[in-house]
Amino acid sequence: MSSPAPQRRRFLKTATAAAAGAGALAAPMVSNAQTTSLRFQSTWPAKDIFHEYATDFAKKVNDMAGSRLKIEVLPAGAVVPAFQLLEAVNKGTLDGGHGVVAYHYGKNSALALWGSGPAFGMDPNMVLAWHNYGGGKALLEEIYKSIKMDVVSYLYGPMPTQPFGWFKKPIGKAADVKGMKFRTVGLAVDMYTAMGAAVNPLPGGEIVPALDRGLIDGAEFNNASSDKVLGFPDVAKNCMLQSFHQSGEQFEILFNKGKLDALPAELRAIVDYGVQAASADMSWKAIDRNSKDYDELKKMGVKFYKTPDAILKAQLDAWDDIMKKKGGENPLFKKVLDSQRAFAQRAKAWQNDYMVDFNMAYSRYFGKGAKKT
Repeated sequence: MSSPAPQRRRFLKTATAAAAGAGALAAPMVSNAQTTSLRFQSTWPAKDIFHEYATDFAKKVNDMAGSRLKIEVLPAGAVVPAFQLLEAVNKGTLDGGHGVVAYHYGKNSALALWGSGPAFGMDPNMVLAWHNYGGGKALLEEIYKSIKMDVVSYLYGPMPTQPFGWFKKPIGKAADVKGMKFRTVGLAVDMYTAMGAAVNPLPGGEIVPALDRGLIDGAEFNNASSDKVLGFPDVAKNCMLQSFHQSGEQFEILFNKGKLDALPAELRAIVDYGVQAASADMSWKAIDRNSKDYDELKKMGVKFYKTPDAILKAQLDAWDDIMKKKGGENPLFKKVLDSQRAFAQRAKAWQNDYMVDFNMAYSRYFGKGAKKT
C-alpha cells in the first residue's frame, strides 16, 4: 500500500494549479471590463431645467450600471440643432438624445399627438398610462418604422399643463389672437393658425430674442422654471395660464437602435428602469421647482392671468377641425386618435368618479376667509 503523503501532495499541487488557472482566467474579466460610453444630446439649453432632467436620467443609469455604461449628455446645438435630433440618432451621429415627440411633427403629423391638443381630457400622467398600457407605445413604434427611423423611444416625465403664453399685454378674447405673430410647436401650430395667428415654431433658445426684437408678438415655451431662466420676464410681463394647446405632454428619451441592442440584457434593463425612476423623480422635482419659480416670477413683476374660457373653447373648436382634417389625411393619425379616445373614455370616467376635489380642501385652508386651525 502506497503512502498517503505523496497522494496528498499531488492533490494539493493539482488543486493549486487549477485554482491559479481559474484565477488567471477570472481576473482579466474583472480588470479588463470595458465601459460603454454613449453620447447623447438634449434639445434644451444647458441652463434649462429640461436639460437638468436629461442629466438626471443619465446619472441614474450611470450610477446603477457602475463602470459598465456611461451616458454623457450634451446641450442643444453641441452636435446638431435641436430639431435635427431624431435624424442624428437614427444615423448614429448621436447615440441618443432627450427631447419631445412633437419636435418630429414635420415627419408625420401623428407624432404631435403625444403632447399637442387636449388628449380627450387626459392629464399628462394619464397620457403616459395610455402610452405604456393602452397601445400608444406600439403605435409610436409603427410611426417611426413608417418614416424609416431606426430608433428606440422611451416616453417619460409627465409635464405640468403649459401656459397659453407670454405677451406684451393680456389676451382677453379669442379675437386678440388674430393676426398675432406667435411661437409654438407641434399641432399647436395648426391650432393657433386656425385661430388666426401667424405661427413660427422656433426652438427654445431662439424664442426670447425673437420676442425682444418684435419678430413675434407672443410665445409659449413650457413652465415657470424654464420660462424664468430663458428670460421671458425680461421682455414680457404678462403670462396667460391654462391652455389646451399642450396640456398632456411628456419627454422622450431616444436611443439609436443598434447601439441599444448591442448592450447586454442587464444594461438594457437598467436603462428601462432608469427611465421609470427618472419619470417619477422628474414629476416630483417639477412640482417643487415650478412652484418656487412661479413665486419668484411674481416678485419680478410678472402678472399672471387665467386664460378666459372663451379662448379655451376656441382652442377646442379649432382642435375638433384639426382632428377631422388630419384624421382624414393620415390613417396613422386617426389610428392614434381612436386609441387615445377609447382609453380616455374609460380612464377619465374612473378618475372623475374616484378623485376628490382637492381645491375644496385647499380653499378651506388657504382661500379667502380660510379656516384657522
